[in-house]
Amino acid sequence: MIFRQDYINAITPFIDKKVVKILAGIRRCGKSTIFEMIKEELIKRKVPLKNIIAKNYTDISFDKIFTEKDMFDDIKKSITTKEKYYLLLDELQEVKCWEKVVNNLLEKENVDIYVTGSNSKLMSGEISTYLSGRYISISVYTLSFKEFLDFKKENNLSVKDSFEQYIKIGGFPLIALENFDQQSTYQIVSDIYNSVITRDISRRHQIKRQDLFNRVVKFILENIGQTFSANSILKFLKNEYRTISVETIYNYLKWLEDAFIIYKCQRYDLQGKAILKTQEKYYLADVSLKYSIMGYNGKMVSSSLENIVYLELKRRGYSVYIGKNYTKEIDFVAQKRDEKIYVQVCDKIPKQSYRETNNLLEIKDNYPKYVVTLDNLATGNENGIKIIHITDFLLQEKF
Repeated sequence: MIFRQDYINAITPFIDKKVVKILAGIRRCGKSTIFEMIKEELIKRKVPLKNIIAKNYTDISFDKIFTEKDMFDDIKKSITTKEKYYLLLDELQEVKCWEKVVNNLLEKENVDIYVTGSNSKLMSGEISTYLSGRYISISVYTLSFKEFLDFKKENNLSVKDSFEQYIKIGGFPLIALENFDQQSTYQIVSDIYNSVITRDISRRHQIKRQDLFNRVVKFILENIGQTFSANSILKFLKNEYRTISVETIYNYLKWLEDAFIIYKCQRYDLQGKAILKTQEKYYLADVSLKYSIMGYNGKMVSSSLENIVYLELKRRGYSVYIGKNYTKEIDFVAQKRDEKIYVQVCDKIPKQSYRETNNLLEIKDNYPKYVVTLDNLATGNENGIKIIHITDFLLQEKF
């Protein structure tokens, strides 16, 4: 097992604290493995193995009624003494009203509770009623490039070659652990995608027009990193003689977000200091999701680079927006407490093109500004703007 140290670092301050630790992210991004890491950390702290209770709810059938009472009774069977128990509860979104059970255990038993799930609703709704102020949420993503290098250490590839591989096969841990060929990689990722679509979206929301839903998904994949709206999708489908309501499109987008297939990136007006409610961009949980459905195409690299940078900023705890500065657009404005950075992303920087730097130069504050590129010949510093190769950007400790 290869440790993903950043997640352990995020969790350890809360071990033995009376808060529920919730880890949420797309299926197969490594949440269950992080549970194994937590287990190892607890054992290092001399916690007896019998006091670590692990439950996996992945295989609960939608046709079988598994109530909160069933869950509570099942866990209670393992709590046999007054000693402290550590509960590792995997894929809890499959259990209706799980919040009541966790709240009851937290209040009445000597327990430390850890939860994972593959749906963002795990962190909303009833949880605010039952666990208000008593939980912390940690987003789990597929592998960062730094983690990917750790997983691929034995291959002895250069950083450049490793990044070329990272763009093509993405960061699902299962893929990185093995040396699958490209076709096999996309088959596995496609199976992950289909599992999410079937289990977390189609069944849960009883989608009847699956072909239409799939076409909306394909539109999103084709427009990753482009601003569009529900009305844009509506217009596109009308041109294909398909009828759908705007409300249905909004539902589809929300369900894809809930299942962590896509992330919405809103626009931020740098002059008005306000988040705008139209023309968002969407990014994928992993670039391999696009390739698994549409095939790899080297011409897609620009949007893939943007997607990779977006996820890296999210991994590091930034709130990420598209910057609107009058009529100019900044790819990313990333904020975290009193930190802020501006980022432009591009494949290559033509010698006579100053768009990437000029957009940043018009921002008159002193926060760090980057142009992140795949162009090896364009790195340097221009009027305080750092032009940096994407691998160096992804691997630096601090922005």
